[in-house]
Amino acid sequence: MSAITITQAAEDYLAELLSKQDTPGIGIRVFITQPGTPYAETCIAYCKPGEQKPEDTAVGLASFTAWIDGVSEPFLEDAVVDYATDRMGGQLTIKAPNAKVPMVNEDSPLNERINYYLQTEINPGLASHGGQVTLIDVVEEGIAVLQFGGGCQGCGQADYTLKEGIEKTLLERIPELKGVRDVTDHSNRENAYY
Repeated sequence: MSAITITQAAEDYLAELLSKQDTPGIGIRVFITQPGTPYAETCIAYCKPGEQKPEDTAVGLASFTAWIDGVSEPFLEDAVVDYATDRMGGQLTIKAPNAKVPMVNEDSPLNERINYYLQTEINPGLASHGGQVTLIDVVEEGIAVLQFGGGCQGCGQADYTLKEGIEKTLLERIPELKGVRDVTDHSNRENAYY
């Protein structure tokens, strides 16, 4: 059983919307953008047959299938999709109390925690510049080796961003991390990756 509850009223409303789509087998897909961050948004989209992803969980409802995004699923714990009617008509509501709650904890492996904060806090900020950061490795007792991609590559501000933004954020979130280094940093010759 999935963590999400879709009330009968919501199911009836969605079934009616889906019936107007003129696509046999169409369902819905529930996902969260930027899960585990203050910016998390829970979304419901039409999902034509074949549009679901392999990691999605299928929830078979009476009149259609709801696909729950695999990445979002832990954040949809206790979520309720409801349809509330008032005199102005009705409105589909989604309450997802855990959408903004980080799913990593102190016991998660170091690389998982670094990746988590890169995905949820750091990359969304870099994305506005067309950039991103990826974790390559964790070396010598807690130095994260990161690779800049996209618009960050060759950017004159990349070093500043690495030290001021990324390192500060990661060190605040992950106390046992000792620092970060760009994968192309050759200041330490014996451990340079290139």
